Formats: sequence, C-alpha cells, structure tokens
Amino acid sequence: MKLIIQIPCLNEAETLTVALNALPKHIDGIDEIEYLIINDGSTDETVQVARDWGVDYIVSFPRNKGLAKGFMAGIDACIRNGADIIVNTDADNQYCGDDIEKLVRPILDGKAEIVIGERPIDNIDDFSPLKKKLQHFGSFVVRKASDTDIPDAPSGFRAFSRDAALHINVINSYTYTLETIVQAGRNRMAICSVPVRTNPELRKSRLFHSMGGYIKKSMLTIIRAYMMYRPLTFFLICGSVPFVAGIVLIIRFLIFFAHGAGMGHIQSLVVASMLVMVGFMTFILGMQADIIAANRKILEDVQFRIRRMEIGENEGKRERNDD
Repeated sequence: MKLIIQIPCLNEAETLTVALNALPKHIDGIDEIEYLIINDGSTDETVQVARDWGVDYIVSFPRNKGLAKGFMAGIDACIRNGADIIVNTDADNQYCGDDIEKLVRPILDGKAEIVIGERPIDNIDDFSPLKKKLQHFGSFVVRKASDTDIPDAPSGFRAFSRDAALHINVINSYTYTLETIVQAGRNRMAICSVPVRTNPELRKSRLFHSMGGYIKKSMLTIIRAYMMYRPLTFFLICGSVPFVAGIVLIIRFLIFFAHGAGMGHIQSLVVASMLVMVGFMTFILGMQADIIAANRKILEDVQFRIRRMEIGENEGKRERNDD
C-alpha cells in the first residue's frame, strides 16, 4: 500500500520545510510513503527547498495556474507514480501532520473513498467571526448541493483512494475543495470526515484577497458545480419563479376580466405571457442540460477507464524495469 502526500506550493520557501518536517514517516497499514509538491509558478526558492529536503516528486508550472489546476496536476502525478492513497495538505503547515493517519484510516478500513479533515473552525483564533460564519454557511450550502454531511467543505486537508482520484474532475480554476465534494456526493462515492487539528497561522491565506471576493468566487463555484451535476433541478427552480409569477398575473387578469375591468389590465396580461414563456423556455433549457449532464457522465466513465488503462501500462513498465 503506497501513500503519496502532495502539497500545492506558491512561493512557500519560508514555510515548506516546517510543513514537510511535520509529515509522518510511517503509518500502520502503509508500506511506503512518498512526497510530492506542485510548484505553481513560484518565483522564490520553493523548488530548491523541496529538493534539499528530499521530496520524491516535483510537478512544476512555469507560471501560476491556480490552486485547482495545481491540485489536478498533483493528483495525475500521484496516480502515475503508483499511489494507492493520496493525501493533500497545505504548504503553510495549517494542518497537523500527525492527523494524516486519521485521514487514511477510513480508506484503509474500506469505509470511505474520500476523507475530509474537519477543522475546529469555532476554535481557530486566526479566523475572524465573519470568516467563521461564512465557513459554516458555505459548508451548509455544499451539503445541500452535494447531498452529503461534510461539516467543513472548504478544508483542503483530505485523502483519496486511487479509484476516487481517478474519478475526480475539476473544471473551475479557483479551488478544488467545493466542486470535488459536490461531484463525489452526486456520484454516490463513499465520503466522510474526521476531526483534525490545526496549527497557528504562519502566513495569510493567498486564496482570496478580500472577504467579498471569497464569497463571490465560492458561490459561483457551488452554483456551477450544482448546474453540472443537478441541471434539471437547478433550471426547474429558476424557471418556476417567472412561470409562477406569470400564472399569478394571468389569474389576476381573469379576476378583473370577470368583473368587467379587464380592458384596463391588458399590460399585466402581456407581462404575464412573457413571464410564462420565460419560465417554459427555462424548463426546456433544463431538459437539454440534463441530457448534456448524462453525456458528461458517460465521458467521465470513459476517462476513468482510460486512466485505469494508463495505470496498468505504467505498472507493467515499472515491473519490467525492476526485472
């Protein structure tokens, strides 16, 4: 059983050694532990620090591509290098390295495919009261969108089995944390959370520069993921608003018409007709989007099989090289 711990990095030369030193060197049930960093266009000595420490694999981008792209590049590299379990953590040592054993245990026991580290958000002194409330609200929205019970959706401290990693697709360029949970929940993967500890903040978060930007990007990510995996429900909800409003206006006009005052309310009838048409067209869009989502599911299954074939070929090559 091989575990690869991956760490996305952007100018982390000052904190990377601290994070690497905290990672476990042995876990019961794991035969081999290796380490991988994703250099997302760093301009400092991040790569050199990783090499000096003895990191096994380095994935480098010549320029910054964002957390989501880096995460997926790391997942692909871990799979190609034979990982049975992949753990993602942060380079700023936000999470307690010893808790990686908690993350991988449900996967080793066959109880989960994806495990999310649940931070004690209310007890983190580095989080402002507003950020704590937003973290809880964001997790609530993700739970509703994904049909899961994950209490800390924004947590980047998580573990994936090989099959779960092969199924992962991240479309947005902002972050992988929310979309992967919605995807896993809608694909009925076995996903759970475990309580983990956090360390004092070594640097400010680079994922967002303002609370308003964080809210905007997070909500757009959730809405987009929900549209991709539950398009019919999404468009039915959106279409029902103008449709119901139009029906109400039509009923109102008919009431006036029955009392002989219909001629004075022709404008409302025109508006009602337009609203009903908009609602109906939105329903049609929902049906088309649902068909596209079905095709997407087929493509995801094809991608999963291709990845499995690539793994088999890579493992065969490694066995021949060993011989």
